[in-house]
Amino acid sequence: MKPAFVLVHSLLLGPSTWLPVADRLTGAGYQACVPSLLKVGEGAPPYWPRAVDAVRAEVGLLPAAVPIVLVAHSNAGLLLPAIRAGLTHRVVGSVFVDAALPARRGSTRAASAEMLEFLRPKSADGLLPRWTDWWDEADVAPLFPNEEIRRTVVAEQPRLPLAYYEQEVPVPSGWNDHPCSYLLFSPSYEELAAEAHDRGWQVAHMPGAHLHQIVDPEGTARHLVELAAGS
Repeated sequence: MKPAFVLVHSLLLGPSTWLPVADRLTGAGYQACVPSLLKVGEGAPPYWPRAVDAVRAEVGLLPAAVPIVLVAHSNAGLLLPAIRAGLTHRVVGSVFVDAALPARRGSTRAASAEMLEFLRPKSADGLLPRWTDWWDEADVAPLFPNEEIRRTVVAEQPRLPLAYYEQEVPVPSGWNDHPCSYLLFSPSYEELAAEAHDRGWQVAHMPGAHLHQIVDPEGTARHLVELAAGS
């Protein structure tokens, strides 16, 4: 039985960053779903359980017998162990796509001390600006293949609370009871891809920027299928 792909978007972005890939996977005969995590940052901490609940609800719509491959982009990588532990479906693979890696055990800080130092001055009334407003236009523009896609992705972005980055995300024991792999896009994540290799994971490389899945959804879908098959 072919696995279903569960595409988990960055908490700083939205489902539109994965929908083109989901369309390509569906066209290739796979089931694919993109849970929305846009409301995870609402209310009081802790925030990570809301992400687990959102993914569990979406996966619950799939037949119980269908195995799944979890795919996490960017900072959603830190949530993947908790998401895995919260599912009853059989997980046959996890793919981290230009993603942060969870600690090997215990828990993972949502942001390093250096990142918090960068973020705190940006906070207003406890909320951060949209992610694309963190950076200069020269850094943001190359992320998008055209203005239409940019408008869609930018409009969808939530404003996360600074407290999101001050939380600890658990790494449940035994979460990686299945093969894991890493798909590298950008140079900024090369060290994390190297760490994934050190963990014994399969690593693939699609040279591009951090949102390369919206630039080349066909190639991204193909790599995900190949990594899942390699599992």
